[in-house]
Amino acid sequence: MSVVLSSDSSSSSSSAAALEWKFSQVFGDKLPGEDIQDIDLISAVEFDKSGNHLAVGDRGGRIVIFENNGGKDDPLKFNSRNELERLDGVVSKHPQYHYKTEFQSHEPEFDYLRSVEIEEKINKVRWCASSNGSLFTLSANDKTIKLWKVKEHKVKQVREIDTSQSVKSENSLLAENSFINGQNPNFANGHSLEWTENMENDVLSNNGGHNKIACLSDAALARCRRVYAHAHTFSINSISVNSDWETFLSGDDLRINLWNLEISNQCFNIIDMKPVLMEDLIEVITSAEFHPFHCNLLAYSSSRGFIRLVDMRQSALCDHNARIFKDEESEGHKSFFTEIIASITDMKFANDGRHILSRDFMNLKLWDMNMDSSPVATFKIHENLRPKLCDLYNNDAIFDKFDCCVAGDHLNFATGSYSNRLRVFSGGIGSEEGVTVEANRNPIRKPNVQTTTRARRSSLSNLARGFYRQGHDNPSAGSNEFSYDFNSKLLHLAWHPTTNLIACGAGNSLVMYYA
Repeated sequence: MSVVLSSDSSSSSSSAAALEWKFSQVFGDKLPGEDIQDIDLISAVEFDKSGNHLAVGDRGGRIVIFENNGGKDDPLKFNSRNELERLDGVVSKHPQYHYKTEFQSHEPEFDYLRSVEIEEKINKVRWCASSNGSLFTLSANDKTIKLWKVKEHKVKQVREIDTSQSVKSENSLLAENSFINGQNPNFANGHSLEWTENMENDVLSNNGGHNKIACLSDAALARCRRVYAHAHTFSINSISVNSDWETFLSGDDLRINLWNLEISNQCFNIIDMKPVLMEDLIEVITSAEFHPFHCNLLAYSSSRGFIRLVDMRQSALCDHNARIFKDEESEGHKSFFTEIIASITDMKFANDGRHILSRDFMNLKLWDMNMDSSPVATFKIHENLRPKLCDLYNNDAIFDKFDCCVAGDHLNFATGSYSNRLRVFSGGIGSEEGVTVEANRNPIRKPNVQTTTRARRSSLSNLARGFYRQGHDNPSAGSNEFSYDFNSKLLHLAWHPTTNLIACGAGNSLVMYYA
C-alpha cells in the first residue's frame, strides 16, 4: 500500500492537518492466483452507532458481523514470553475487530408474476437500537427487508483429550454430577454453576485414558424477527433507521416507504415519483436517508444530481414539498454523458446535521443545508477519466455506484475509486487536499507510506495521474495517464463513528485502515 499526497503551496496549515493512514486488519484475504467468486463480493458495510460492531453483507446473501475486542491483541497467538511481556498493559490506539458470527440473510427467489429472478445480494445493512444485550440489524435485497436479532448463547461443546490424570478432585466430581443431572451443585460445599462455567475444562467422564471435556463457550445466534415484503416494485437501493429508533424508510427507484419496526404488514408511501406514463419519466431516486437527529427530516437524491430535503410534518406526501439542492455551476455544460455522470450514487448526512455529503461518478460534493445553489466544496475524484467516458460507457463502468462516508468530526470525508483505491479528504470545508491509499490485501506486508513534496500546481487530476509521485515528475510515465484496473473497485466503505478508522470492501476482502 502506498499513500500519495498532493497539496498547494498556499495551504500549509491544511497539509499539517492531513491524516496519515496505516493498515490495520484484513478479513477474507484471497490467496495469490485464487479466483474470486461473484457471491463472495462485498456489497454492504456498516458500523453500528457505538462502533463496537461491524456488519458486512455480500452478493451471496450472507451477513458477517465483527466485534471490537477492546483494542487488545489476542495473547494466544504469541508463543514467547517476551512477546507477552512486551504487550502487557499495552492497549491499541485504534479498535481491533474479530469475527463474531455470520448468517444467511436472503436466498435467491423467483417472481412468477413478472418472470423475474430476485438475487440474494445484500443491497443495504443498517443497525437498529440494541435491547437487552441483543443486536438488531436490518438487511435488504432488491425486494425484501428483514429484521435480524443477534444474541449471545451459552453452547456446551464436548471433546476428547488424552490425559494421564487418573485422580479427580472432589470439585470435579461435584461439577460432573451437576452437569449430568441438570441440577445446580451443592451450595453447601461452596460451589455454584457460575464457578463451573468459568472453568476452562470440566471433566465429565474417563474412558481408557481419554477424558471427555465439556467447554461452555459463547456463540452468537441470529434469528429473523420480521420480514417486510411486497412493498417495492423496483429494486430497493436505500434503507435508513430514524433517530426515534421506531421507524425506518426504504427506497427504490421511484418510491420511498415509511415503516414501523414493530409492524411488518403495513407501510406508508411518503414519496412517489412514478409518472402517469412511464415515457414521461425523467429521473429516479438513487438514495435516501433520515436526518441524524431531526426525526421529521429526510433527504433523497436523484439521477439528475439533485438532493431534495423534505419535512414530513408539512404533508403526508413529501414529493411536492421539497427543498432542492443542485449545482447550478454545472448546469451549463451539457453532453451525452452529462446526466449519467451527474447521477448521485450515495448520500450521507454529517453528524452535525447541517452538511450533506454526496458522491457522483466524477466528484465528491459537500453541501450546506443553508445554501442550495451550489456545494460548499467539490472534491474531484475521476476528473482524469473525462476523456475516456465513451470507453467507460461501453464497458458499463460509468454506472458503478461508489459509496461515501463522513467522519465523526464531520470535517473528513472518504470515498472509493478503481484499482481498490481509497480517497480521503481532510482539513475542513473548502480544502482540496486529498490522500490516496492503495489497498493492499496482504496483511503481512506493512503499508509503504510515501508523502510527496510541494507540487508546483494544485490539481486532484494531477494527483490521480501521478504527476508528482515520489516528489518529482515521472519521466517513464509516457502520456502521464494513470493506469486504472476497472475490474477491482472499492465501492463500499464505512467510517467508524468515534475514531479515524475506515472499513473498506475491496472485492471479497474487508480491509481496515486507521489514522
